[in-house]
Amino acid sequence: MRILLFLATNFAILLVAGTVLSLLGFNGIMAANGIDLNLGALLVFCAVFGFGGSLISLFLSKWMAKRGTGTYLIEQPRNQHDEWLLSTVKSLAEEAGIGMPDVGIFPSQTSNAFATGWNRNNALVAVSAGLLERFPREEVRAILAHEIGHVANGDMVTLTLIQGVLNTFVLFFSRIIGHLVDRVLLKNERGYGIGYWVTTIIAQIVLSILASMIVMWFSRKREYRADAAGASLASAPAMIGALQRLRSEQGMPNELPGELTAFGISEHLKEGASRLFMSHPPLEERIRALQGPT
Repeated sequence: MRILLFLATNFAILLVAGTVLSLLGFNGIMAANGIDLNLGALLVFCAVFGFGGSLISLFLSKWMAKRGTGTYLIEQPRNQHDEWLLSTVKSLAEEAGIGMPDVGIFPSQTSNAFATGWNRNNALVAVSAGLLERFPREEVRAILAHEIGHVANGDMVTLTLIQGVLNTFVLFFSRIIGHLVDRVLLKNERGYGIGYWVTTIIAQIVLSILASMIVMWFSRKREYRADAAGASLASAPAMIGALQRLRSEQGMPNELPGELTAFGISEHLKEGASRLFMSHPPLEERIRALQGPT
């Protein structure tokens, strides 16, 4: 589940985009000058499809979040817990200077939370039932403040822009690599052969994996900012206490799927090369960052 749904959606759109480019005859434009590529036209087309994929993922993010987690939106409070949750998010949103987000609860015993949405005034903040059951309210408030921090910092929009740029270059360079293999190595001078298609698909997969490392690096950096926002909007001791409690529960399975992992509160420690694909820094590092120099 560590590969984000956001990235998976973009990857699927990239594959579809490549097929559409071929069906529209764009490869004929690329080959118009023999073995030369029309790099300007290629870059424009790749940018249109690359940013299109990330924007589609952004605008569908709330819908995917609700469907993927079974989140129940609190429209009319059913009990005191719902009332407290709504009033807490409202006060935090006002303090952060953003519009009131939709507030929801998803049925998971894993302590987790996430925020998503296409802009800071049309977001969704949700927490798991397990977190509400086991965490004291001051720590739940700190976690909500952390998620509000993601929204106020514009992390989802910034991620979309970064993903759009990466999508563009994945499409762009995979086709250049395919072209070179087909025309230079395989000496194909008419149209594109099987070598072009196979090479382009393989290059697109490899470059997409490399691009996901950049997105994960960005996600880890923004997590520190969200922690700082949680400490500012709630309190540093409450934010540290929440992270310490999450660390004690690290053995529990993570049930938060897809793109939401990048904007959730918990994470799993990985070692070695797998750290490159971590959406969150290790909890120990996040706690030390909040505690400051000792």
